[in-house]
Amino acid sequence: MSELARSQRWQRRKDARPAELLDAALAEFFEKGFAAARLEDIAARAGVSKGTVYLYFASKEEMFEALVQAIPQANVEQARKIAADESVPAEDLVRRLLQFMGALMGDERMMKFPRLIISDGGRFPKLAETYKREVISRGVGIFSTVIERGIREGVFREVDARKAAYAAIAPLLFSAIWRTTFERFEDEPFDTQGFVAQHIETFVRGIKRGADT
Repeated sequence: MSELARSQRWQRRKDARPAELLDAALAEFFEKGFAAARLEDIAARAGVSKGTVYLYFASKEEMFEALVQAIPQANVEQARKIAADESVPAEDLVRRLLQFMGALMGDERMMKFPRLIISDGGRFPKLAETYKREVISRGVGIFSTVIERGIREGVFREVDARKAAYAAIAPLLFSAIWRTTFERFEDEPFDTQGFVAQHIETFVRGIKRGADT
């Protein structure tokens, strides 16, 4: 292998390392809890030394912040782009957003966050504050905007858009908590796709004008 090829390979490895460390951190946080997770164990899981971790992250808290930015927050930004398409009717946007977010709850990494926040948020309020600010609050804001648009256009009933947005998101968080906490006690895997489909129909019918006539 030439010196240039070795240099390029090393650079690719270096560029990928933060993501590898974050994947290892999420696995450690989820399996052991945030308090019990140690930087040296995260490093070992990622196949590097503890010193290498400090080249990229100063603490576990900083790693969690980076995790939220790299995984849930990036998906929230994608949801914002979906909601910004004014050529799509408000009802269809609500359906698309719920389908998108429901699919995310089937992602092995995404569905770990709600349980992690619930289990460790009390002792580490910064974790809960970060997740609420960057994921929950932004997601509620996106849904609220679409619901408000549907109300203005006469498609949705005069509901409290923010409360309705919470009602839209809450069952999706429930599905993640169920899968990471209770599914192992069930005889069959949780049907996330079917659950999300049922939720979409129930929610849209609940806010749609004239749906009860």
